[in-house]
Amino acid sequence: MTTAQDGRVLVESAEIGRVIARLAHQILEPDDAQSGIVLIGIRRGGEALAQRLAGEIARISGKAPALGFLNINLYRDDRVTHEMPESQIPVDINGRVVVVVDDVLYTGRTIRAALDAVTDLGRPSAIRLCVLVDRGLRELPVQADYVGRTIPTSRRERVKVALSAQRAPSDEVVIHAGAS
Repeated sequence: MTTAQDGRVLVESAEIGRVIARLAHQILEPDDAQSGIVLIGIRRGGEALAQRLAGEIARISGKAPALGFLNINLYRDDRVTHEMPESQIPVDINGRVVVVVDDVLYTGRTIRAALDAVTDLGRPSAIRLCVLVDRGLRELPVQADYVGRTIPTSRRERVKVALSAQRAPSDEVVIHAGAS
């Protein structure tokens, strides 16, 4: 693989495009997805992926899914408080299939916070999880329903995803040695 700065590029732009297309097809497969899904990107990491998935789902099915964004800061158990925009959920999620979207699945703590936030918004018929990268090393029993790439890592490594809302040559997944 090529290198980016002090890390190794594991997934480049062209492959990310193919992975997003595959994920969109998988999200559309279940019968309950045909009744209208709600994609909810976790603020910062999951936003661009949710936008890309929404575009691909619209291209495939001819119908754009509802798209929202979730700020989980209030739900985190590790007191991470990055400044970010508030949640934007444009539709009622009661009785709908919600697909929570994030870039990297690691310990499971971000997803636990997202689940708490989603259930505070209503009672979906199902909540599914879609991630671009599953790097393993869970601290909580969380498993994604849709995974772009599984990339085993050590706790010392850091996975960085650069992803634009529209396909771009700069899209990549890079692994860096050092602190996670």
